[in-house]
Amino acid sequence: MVLKDRIKERIIILDGATGTELQKKGMPGGACPEIWCLDNPDIIGAVHAAYRDAGADIVTTATFGANRIKLSQYGTHDVVQVNRDLALLARRTVGEGVLVGGNIGPTGRFVRPFGDLDFEDAVEIYTEQARGLLEGGIDLFLIETMMDIQDARAALIAVKELTDTFTSVTMTYEAHGRTLNGTDPVTALITLQSLGADAVGCNCSTGPEEMLGLIEAMKPWATVPLVAKPNAGMPELIDGATLFTMGADIFASFGSQFVSKGTNLLGGCCGTTPEYIRKLKDAVAGARPVPPVRGSISAVSSARSFVILEGKKALTIVGERINPTGKKPLQEELREGRMSLVRTMAKDQEKMGAALLDVNVGMAGIDQGKTMLEAIGSLSVASDLPLVIDSSDSDVIKAALRLYPGRALINSISGEREKTERLLPVVAKYGAMFILLPLTEGDLPETAEKRKKIIEDVFEKAAVLGFSKADIVVDGLVMAASSDLNAPMETLRTVEWCSDVFKINTIIGLSNVSFGMPERPWLNAAFLAMAVSKGLTMAIANPGVEEVINSAISADLLAGRDRDAGAYIKHFSHRSPEANRKEAPYSETPADPVFQAVLDGNRDGIESVLSLVLDAGGNARKIVDESMIPAITKVGMLFDRREYFLPQLIASAEAMKKGIAYLDPWLAEAGQSKRRKGVIIIATVKGDVHDIGKNIVALMLRNQGFEVTDLGKDVPAETIVREATRINPSVISLSALMTTTMVNMREVIELARQQSLDCQFMVGGAVVTKAYAESIGAHYAKDGVEAVRVAEKLTL
Repeated sequence: MVLKDRIKERIIILDGATGTELQKKGMPGGACPEIWCLDNPDIIGAVHAAYRDAGADIVTTATFGANRIKLSQYGTHDVVQVNRDLALLARRTVGEGVLVGGNIGPTGRFVRPFGDLDFEDAVEIYTEQARGLLEGGIDLFLIETMMDIQDARAALIAVKELTDTFTSVTMTYEAHGRTLNGTDPVTALITLQSLGADAVGCNCSTGPEEMLGLIEAMKPWATVPLVAKPNAGMPELIDGATLFTMGADIFASFGSQFVSKGTNLLGGCCGTTPEYIRKLKDAVAGARPVPPVRGSISAVSSARSFVILEGKKALTIVGERINPTGKKPLQEELREGRMSLVRTMAKDQEKMGAALLDVNVGMAGIDQGKTMLEAIGSLSVASDLPLVIDSSDSDVIKAALRLYPGRALINSISGEREKTERLLPVVAKYGAMFILLPLTEGDLPETAEKRKKIIEDVFEKAAVLGFSKADIVVDGLVMAASSDLNAPMETLRTVEWCSDVFKINTIIGLSNVSFGMPERPWLNAAFLAMAVSKGLTMAIANPGVEEVINSAISADLLAGRDRDAGAYIKHFSHRSPEANRKEAPYSETPADPVFQAVLDGNRDGIESVLSLVLDAGGNARKIVDESMIPAITKVGMLFDRREYFLPQLIASAEAMKKGIAYLDPWLAEAGQSKRRKGVIIIATVKGDVHDIGKNIVALMLRNQGFEVTDLGKDVPAETIVREATRINPSVISLSALMTTTMVNMREVIELARQQSLDCQFMVGGAVVTKAYAESIGAHYAKDGVEAVRVAEKLTL
């Protein structure tokens, strides 16, 4: 029986932790687990066998970090062979009665547009690893512990371009319920299941009680089985050792709750052992799995949010402003390769009520493919809203879908042969939704009857590729009333038929109806209300036009889409009698453009903004002290409140860094460039090769005026203390991501005390706690923002 069938019959039991089991059996700190396992095949074989004997249906290969980036740090470069040999080892050990899951962990770097690792490079890295696992005879892939949705997408695409083998993808979520990059569980689910994941879920970071809530949030929207692999509670420091204290009985007692919440594949992560898996299997024995409650979902996502497009919901407004047609300032920016105005338009439309953003960069004189990718990258950091990728060029759409870190809506696919034959398969591959435009070659159908036939024909072709009606939004095809007064009624008939008979979502390009007419907002508003009454789902419109937004909210109320009139009352209760009835500006100059540039993370525009301020007589020191530092401080506040996440924090920090570098000649001329708060040494401790968090802390500290010496990762205590003796820092900052390496922080501090170093210590990292920091005589900082605050107190 294949795995997909087994999942329907019973709960599938995964194995537990590998790393902690290897440490118990003698793997030294700082060793490369994959290479150590190859050198000690009997030990890893015993771990695999123990999980098999405990009743695991799936045993995981010891290949979590067996990718090019991590293996190269240990001098190993034959990635395919390492993965093949470890997969073969697992296969030989467990025999044919147990499935072998090929384990793929994160690269340890953020992938563009959120980091410096090129997306195609990430795909190639994972392709190499997946190829080795396939050669080793694995039965399925387990992509695990992903912190970055783009890293997860790269791994999933790599696997799916090689094989149709069953693939599970699990993300790891922080205490606030989002990944380090700000992705929530439902957003990740929508993105990954649409991209082709056969199962989606979560592992690591939390214990079973916390993970239950994540599963519960995902289940109503899942079209695939759900996976849960919690830790054995949270780690605690006991007698100098980091231990997971939740016992096997308590851990297993959560099994029935996981089943009732809808988990289909269940196992353990850090701290769990074969005993935990044995008792977990017993706890869920005979339980019937809860299958996915739906076969499809009408929803789109960005990296940090999602929008559900089904049910009797309020009209969804798609912001239309990011389109260069008729906008000379935007045309100039796109020609120059800048995205400042694109980000501003996105933020303005989000504030005004848009739920999605249409992105169109079609104009002469630019590389539209390159510009679209730059726009997607910029908007993925700057805005939480999902994107509508709008282009008439199939190649542009193909490239955009590959990079976009979410589930996009494509605008559009018509009945034209080139669109149905060439573009439909691409959209299907990347799991996007699409707008169905009811026209064909040389035929712009004027009547609803003709449009219905095209809609049915395109849907029939799409269904062959696996699309359902939930994946499609039909364009009502709005034409100007000025050229044909009957045209608006034909659009309304099309919308009504789609809503009432064909049962599919609809959208209109609202402003088309008023083209060539005076007082266009009134016509747009009236037509929108009429379309809502016919069941319209979405409208591409300018959310800055008050008449349009007011009409949409009022129509929703009268159409029964606004329960208890909540949205209507909220909107109009805050509206003053003098409310401006004109279109809201989309590029208003902020009162402090430098402050705004740092706040928005405007890395490509900060220098031009500073140039203008300096030309107007601005003082460099004053700009830093009164604009840039307050801005980055506010970014920290937004990060603390979870209104900003890591991508925005990094973008703002890099904008700040770039701005300071630009101002340095003016500061040096005035003798002010060396204003420093203190000297700090920062390093990731011995045995730990993770440095994402450490790099962010270093960047934040430098931006706040500290002189930072970054010693890198996997740094021995002797090296840290020797450098501290040489430069006499005010603070030594230590980072660790793993429970097995955080104990090395104590070694650094004790050695520094022995050498009589007069400095303070600051520690942090995913597994580090305030209690642990205090126990070793250090100050705790949970992230880069708090590290700045702690450092400032320590250097007063």
